[in-house]
Amino acid sequence: MRSLKSPDEIEKMAVSCRLLREVVEEVLQAVKPGCTTAELNEIAAEGIRSRGASAAFPVVPSPRRGVPFGGTICASVNEEIVHGIPSPKRVLAEGDVISVDCGLVYDGFYADMARSVPVGEVDKKVLELIQDAQDSLDAAIAVMWPGKRLGDIGHAIQSVAEKKNYGLIENFTGHAIGRNLHEEPQVPNYGVPGRGERLREGMTLAVEPMMTLGTGDNRTLDDDWTVITLDRSIAVHVEDTIAITENGPRNLTRDGSW
Repeated sequence: MRSLKSPDEIEKMAVSCRLLREVVEEVLQAVKPGCTTAELNEIAAEGIRSRGASAAFPVVPSPRRGVPFGGTICASVNEEIVHGIPSPKRVLAEGDVISVDCGLVYDGFYADMARSVPVGEVDKKVLELIQDAQDSLDAAIAVMWPGKRLGDIGHAIQSVAEKKNYGLIENFTGHAIGRNLHEEPQVPNYGVPGRGERLREGMTLAVEPMMTLGTGDNRTLDDDWTVITLDRSIAVHVEDTIAITENGPRNLTRDGSW
C-alpha cells in the first residue's frame, strides 16, 4: 500500500521542507575554495538543531554492509556522484564542483533535497551540466500530475541527458518520502512515457537526477557509501521533494509554491 498524504500532512511536510531549504542555503553560501566538507557538515548540523529538527542521514545504513552514514550532509565532490562522506581532510579547491544532499525530520515528517554548485570559477561545460541537471528536474516536476506515470518522470530526465550526451545514473533512484525518509515507490531517472505506476493525489516524491560529463558507469568505494564515476568524469546531483495534488505538482523544497 502506497503512503498517500492528506492535505494537512502535506502542509506539515511543507514546513519540514522550508526548514531544510533554509539549511541548505546556509551550507551553499559557505562553499568556497579552502573550506572542508566537514565544515559544511557542521553548518548543516547546527542549522538543523537550531530549528528544532533532527538530521535524517546519520543513522541510515549502507545497502551492502549496513554501515551508518554518520554525516548530516552528503558532500560529493567532482567525480563523486552521491553519498560523499564529509571529512576534515576533503578541502575544496578552485574549479571543483560539489553536490550537497541533506535531509531532516520535523514534527514527524521528512524532507530531502540536493543542489550542485561550483567552487569558485569552473569550466563552462561544468556550469552547463549543473544547469541542465536542474532543467531536467524542472521538466520532471512539470509532468507530475495525477494520472501521469513514473515513466513520464524518468523520461523527462532522460530526454535532457540524452540530448546533451551526458552520462545518466540509472542504478540510483529517487523515492517516495513522508513519515519515513525512503518509501515506495522508487523514482528512476529514466523511463518510457505512459509506463510505470500511476501518480496519485497525495503522493510525495523525492526526484533526484544524477548526470555526468562522461558515462553513467559507477562504483561504490570501500567506505561502503561514496559512489564515483568509473571514468572519473564530473558528476552532479539535484533533488527536490514534490507533492502531487489535485492542482498539480507542488515543489515543497523550492518555495512551497504550485
